[in-house]
Amino acid sequence: MADRTPPLAVEELHALVAGGEIDTVVLAFPDMQGRLQGKRFAARFFLDEVLQHGTEGCNYLLAVDTDMNTVDGYTMSSWDRGYGDFAMHPDLSTLRRIPWHPGTALVVADLAWNDGSPVVAAPRQILRRQLDRLAEHGLTAQVGTELEFIVFQDTYEQAWDAGYRGLTPANQYNVDYSILGTGRIEPLLRRLRNDMAGAGLTVESAKGECNPGQHEIAFRYDEALVTCDQHALYKTGAKEIAAQEGVSITFMAKYNEREGNSCHIHLSLADADGTNVMAAGGGDGMSDLMRHFLAGQLAALRDFSLLYAPNINSYKRFQPGSFAPTAVAWGHDNRTCALRVVGHGRSLRFENRLPGGDVNPHLAVAGLVAAGLYGVEQKLQLPEPCRGNAYSADFEHVPTTLREAAELWENSPVAKAAFGDEVVAHYRNMARVELDAFDAAVTDWELRRSFERM
Repeated sequence: MADRTPPLAVEELHALVAGGEIDTVVLAFPDMQGRLQGKRFAARFFLDEVLQHGTEGCNYLLAVDTDMNTVDGYTMSSWDRGYGDFAMHPDLSTLRRIPWHPGTALVVADLAWNDGSPVVAAPRQILRRQLDRLAEHGLTAQVGTELEFIVFQDTYEQAWDAGYRGLTPANQYNVDYSILGTGRIEPLLRRLRNDMAGAGLTVESAKGECNPGQHEIAFRYDEALVTCDQHALYKTGAKEIAAQEGVSITFMAKYNEREGNSCHIHLSLADADGTNVMAAGGGDGMSDLMRHFLAGQLAALRDFSLLYAPNINSYKRFQPGSFAPTAVAWGHDNRTCALRVVGHGRSLRFENRLPGGDVNPHLAVAGLVAAGLYGVEQKLQLPEPCRGNAYSADFEHVPTTLREAAELWENSPVAKAAFGDEVVAHYRNMARVELDAFDAAVTDWELRRSFERM
């Protein structure tokens, strides 16, 4: 990765702490679910101790379910192993102020074992490894994520008490691209945009979406690791800002039977000079490298679906005619396909439309890079594009359940070669834990259909 100026330099942090402007530093890392986990430090203690030596955190943070329950099946962390610590080392290139918390800065951590070796199943390390592989080819990945969410007028506490049913959306009807619709909640959207800009993210735009209360804020693309770190920060910050404003937002992939929350991921490749190597003159404008890279996406898409759609709810999005993909297909500016090629010349890129708002960006982008490298190294040939409706055409189907995706992942030689047995087993177990919990649950749907009538 190229050297870059951090949003906040360490020297600036020293001055801000000395002047009383910063009193708290958050050190956090993305967990398996893409959530930020870590500690809040007194700023002076952070500068005196943590800056040089890091800190520790219980290694169960990469071996729990969404409810933070300890679960079995993980080799890195268990009762038998004593639930020890791993080290959290600040990556100072990510240091930044957090405007929505007074006097606060944040820095993202990398995880290591006590002997200094990396925690290979940590999402950030998984992505780093794939980016290192890409660098061996003289390439870097430029990535942008488009993350949708639904805003409710209820607080998070009210939503919890209501069982997340009967909530009041911020808009009562489809406000896709509607200026009136975004204007209705512009105070919230404006604060989200401005506070994220204050944290060092480059905001592009905000727009309404289809589901009542659904919106999207877009940020400028950047180097892959930077984008993924910022994505995780934005997701946490947006929830915190919403709570401060007395409302709630959800990024879950499918809140109700209407349109789900997507997270389309755009990716292009650059050489050492920053030139987009996916573009070529003539024909369809795609270089041979892009064609191989895109062919790899198609070849590995089903096997890597667990990285793009990691939860049971994720698979509820994949419905025909929903703008969420069902076909393993690619096309030029074709939103019915899982893979959409857009732009031209220096802006040429592809978009993976599988991920929902619940995706872990570090894992998903690692999957995109690994799939592309598979296509490049195997010189896979790109089939003809889909020029019509991919929903009704004869293509392979994306997995329809988490169980199917987990089995494909577990048995994939491509996944094992790219990520290693430890990573494959770790995330296969994550899926097993979710499936076991869901299989044991009694749902509202079952109660409605069975309580009286069965």
